[in-house]
Amino acid sequence: MLVMRPRQRFAGIVSIGAILVFVVHGAHAGAPTEELRGHVDQVIKILQRPDLQGEGKAVDRRTAVRKVADDVFDFQEMAKRSLGRHWQERTPAEREEFTRLFADLVERAYIGKIDQYNGENVSYVSESVEADQATIRTKILTKQGSQVPVDYRALRQGGRWRVYDVIIEGVSLTANYRTQFNKIIQTSSFQDLVAKLKAKELGKQG
Repeated sequence: MLVMRPRQRFAGIVSIGAILVFVVHGAHAGAPTEELRGHVDQVIKILQRPDLQGEGKAVDRRTAVRKVADDVFDFQEMAKRSLGRHWQERTPAEREEFTRLFADLVERAYIGKIDQYNGENVSYVSESVEADQATIRTKILTKQGSQVPVDYRALRQGGRWRVYDVIIEGVSLTANYRTQFNKIIQTSSFQDLVAKLKAKELGKQG
């Protein structure tokens, strides 16, 4: 049976981490962090809009947040890294379809939980930039009082930075999915993986 999300503790923490990519705070931040911070205002405005309040507006809220997420996250790069060596074997059409299905998967697993943000404190730790790659290091202070390190890895594309991986307590989101996807492809096929992803998509629509 396909498990489309990480193990329980990782799933819970990475959900917070994915949400809090929008609420990183800290002084003297560099360009990558400042770009992420620029999206903070957009998400906060979405969550505060009077016409998007209430459970009945959940779908509209998440759709609006997804538009922001499309700017923050490089879903194609995430999909490529999650598929690993199998990416090279895919046709352009297969890559396009897999990227779309992967983006929907991430949305359902993490971005859709944006409503669960409840004021967790986030501290900006440091930022490192090497050529066109950057790592933004943060720590989340949970309601239980523990500190969880969350790193965001980003690539510079056309003058802006886009996140391609989230590292929670040393565990990579894309590496976690790569392990799952590789197992399915090796024991069955890429087509079976796509079918399972589509089944999840249909379940969402239903």
